[in-house]
Amino acid sequence: MTDAIRQLQKRYGSRVMTIAIFVGFACILFGYKSWGKGLILGSIFSVINFVLMGQSLPAAIQQSAKKSTVYSIRSIGFRYLLLAIPLFVAIRYPQFNLIAAIVGIFMIQIVILMEGIRLYFTNKTT
Repeated sequence: MTDAIRQLQKRYGSRVMTIAIFVGFACILFGYKSWGKGLILGSIFSVINFVLMGQSLPAAIQQSAKKSTVYSIRSIGFRYLLLAIPLFVAIRYPQFNLIAAIVGIFMIQIVILMEGIRLYFTNKTT
């Protein structure tokens, strides 16, 4: 199970960072520096959050019900604090765009959704 999680993390993490770097670089080239920086910042923390989520999943499953609940709540709380960092930075410093940072935070989910939509339309047999 751990190998499957790592492969999933590597696949989506590398896709997210590739998209974020190319789109962020394009934004910077076209004069939207704060948008590019915000997107890359949010995407970095999105990937870190995704990796931590995958790391904590097997650990939560192997514990008793009470310990698993406490561990899961702590893990979620820590990951929320982690995701608050790019929001705080984007609010505090004008060289990062807040909306772009929010989009970057959701990049893992966006990429997973887009892959599902692509697979739906390419594998549809009618």
